[in-house]
Amino acid sequence: MPVRDDAAALVELRGLSKRFGANWALDGVDLRIDAGEIHGLLGQNGSGKSTLIKVLAGYHAPDAGELRLNGRVVSLPLSARQLKQHRIRFVHQDLALIPSLTVLENFLSGDFGLRRGLAPLRWRRESAAAREVFATYGLDLDPNVLVRDISRLARAQLAIARAVRDLGTADDDGDGGLGLLVLDEPTAFLPRDEADNLFRLMRAVTDRGAGVLFVSHDLEETVDITDRVTVIRDGKLVGTVATQQTTTNDLISMIIGHTLAPRATVPESARPTGDTDVRVSSLSGPLVREASFEIRHGEVLGITGLIGSGFEQIPYMLFGARHATAGELGIGPDRFAIAPMTPRRAMDAGLALIPNDRAVEGSAPSLTIGENVALPTIDRISQWGRISESRLTEYAASLTQELDVRPSDPRLPYAALSGGNQQKVLLAKWLATNPRLLLISEPTQGVDVGAREQIFRLIRGVAAQGCRVLCASSDLDQLAQVCTRVLVFRRGRITDEVSGGSLTKHGLTEVLFRSDAAVAQQS
Repeated sequence: MPVRDDAAALVELRGLSKRFGANWALDGVDLRIDAGEIHGLLGQNGSGKSTLIKVLAGYHAPDAGELRLNGRVVSLPLSARQLKQHRIRFVHQDLALIPSLTVLENFLSGDFGLRRGLAPLRWRRESAAAREVFATYGLDLDPNVLVRDISRLARAQLAIARAVRDLGTADDDGDGGLGLLVLDEPTAFLPRDEADNLFRLMRAVTDRGAGVLFVSHDLEETVDITDRVTVIRDGKLVGTVATQQTTTNDLISMIIGHTLAPRATVPESARPTGDTDVRVSSLSGPLVREASFEIRHGEVLGITGLIGSGFEQIPYMLFGARHATAGELGIGPDRFAIAPMTPRRAMDAGLALIPNDRAVEGSAPSLTIGENVALPTIDRISQWGRISESRLTEYAASLTQELDVRPSDPRLPYAALSGGNQQKVLLAKWLATNPRLLLISEPTQGVDVGAREQIFRLIRGVAAQGCRVLCASSDLDQLAQVCTRVLVFRRGRITDEVSGGSLTKHGLTEVLFRSDAAVAQQS
């Protein structure tokens, strides 16, 4: 249970405000975390949660507000050395581990930039110290194993162990006081049984007197593990409540700003009625369980869910870029097993994938616009293994001009384009393959408002011309604008379908949290 001390909270933020341009990301937010407490932080995407964490981490300087640690005022922003001194540690969703290094090397990596002098590390002693920390929290981690060879659960445990090793205990007298562990969506990509193991680790941390700030979209997890919850909406504090004295529906109302409406049934007349010629059957993988759905002629089918629900893996699994354990894809009369799918086989079957990470997964930023556009169809402009630069430029220009890429010179570096124009280059690149099924993940991520509408029109136009489109996104407003139907995922399964008059940002938000509430109430 939390260690209550009305005179001095472990961590207290008062009147925290942060503005970006004319928009207030945080507007006078208060947050108190006590020693021995797991404190939840809830809110929709864009509510201000990430900004609050980044202010606490020293990444952003606030425009107003005060931070108190163990009752003492501390100036913001905090430096890396101050975060270490005050024992504030962060574990983010990506875990910040280096797969090619060992468990021990990753365990020590947070100290490398803060070491003084040239004294060499004593690896045997450090290994023994790491084993002692692992044993304290009941973790079965081998310091000598490469991180790439351990499970997702073990990686999350390692990231937390690295963060908590010097948080301190209630018996410590150091200047840093008791520590705070900030967990930002650490369970997003873990099955529930593995997440439960992390929850036990979190309780072990608070049992030693430290505090935990747990940031999550998952209401079920938050209700299960936290002592109190703070909700923020549109940058403002909605309130802080004792978790066990609050219902799930009350939390949902705090998050979305109104009472949850009864579930509405979409009338059959509002459902798309085109011929079905793309079928996915019993698709399964690490985060997905027997997902089956259809894409009808002329429609853009959206898929969404909370972070870690599995929807984000679907386009990659269909394209063979992520491993699937089972499933079948039907396109017209053709059938394809998804488990052995590779990107080459997917392209031969008429699939195209536009990933959400343009720079790493979708393009070669060091090449020109023309070279990027021509990559999947290079055989059209090559002869006897040679590529004519003039033919390449002419070919790429015809593709990019059709999609209004600006500037339109194919000889310019791809990396010099804006986010919206980079995305249009990827669309031109893959539409040139004449795909039967276009898979898009987060199509307007990092794209300005003007380019968003252009991309929406392109996607809708592609569907109208007969290409089936599957759009995976966490941007509910985007899905409402571009999709015909949206399937909602929860813990790897499709739980809802939204279409017709219900297909709005507001309607999707309600379905997302209603699904979460239903699971929490059944548990």
